[in-house]
Amino acid sequence: MIEDGGRSGLLDRHRGRAALLSRRSFLAGAGAGLGALGLAGCATDDLLRAEAAKAYGPMPDEKFPIPAVDIAKLDPKFFRRTVAYDSKEAVGTIVVDPKNYYVYRVEGDGTATRYGANVGRDGFRWNGDAYVGRKSEWATWTPPKEMIQRQPEAAQYAKGMPGGLDNPLGARTLHLYQDGKYTLYTIYANSDPDTIGKGITSGCVGLLSQDMIHLYARTPVKTKVVVLGA
Repeated sequence: MIEDGGRSGLLDRHRGRAALLSRRSFLAGAGAGLGALGLAGCATDDLLRAEAAKAYGPMPDEKFPIPAVDIAKLDPKFFRRTVAYDSKEAVGTIVVDPKNYYVYRVEGDGTATRYGANVGRDGFRWNGDAYVGRKSEWATWTPPKEMIQRQPEAAQYAKGMPGGLDNPLGARTLHLYQDGKYTLYTIYANSDPDTIGKGITSGCVGLLSQDMIHLYARTPVKTKVVVLGA
């Protein structure tokens, strides 16, 4: 859960740190080759990692250059890839599977693009239908009042933390709405591979920055988002 880019609970993972709050503190398209390998089902682990190294390489042309992902820290099952996926949802629909730590983009031909994700921790998960009400790049992050009450060190950002590599929202954010109202939940960018495949947030969903940029570019406002039960 977040408010205008706030991610309640991401600081919970590192509550004791009083130093400058980095992304790790808050948190405690190159997919074609991986997609083809995923459908073929015959690629070796070494070949998958070679392709992943390309997909998750540095992005120096970003406003704040994004470093390469240390794929040695990422289970290959969480690499971006194209997978068989039967769905009645329209092309472009985003489906979040928190139980298995995946986000899918429905491609409409019996396949989907699958991304590894982090999700809400126990007691903070939610499910239901929503839609992308707005999108933001390198957004300002503002901690909600509830978070500041739990973690006073967040008060230094009560007026907002500017976009950047240390900002919890990351390079791209999809803000989720229901019935015209902001849910306080987002799908956001995260550069820490150690968080993928874990429940660490207050209900928000994080993708690696390279994956989030890939999904963001293909996701217009009003896109349907389905969050499955855990």
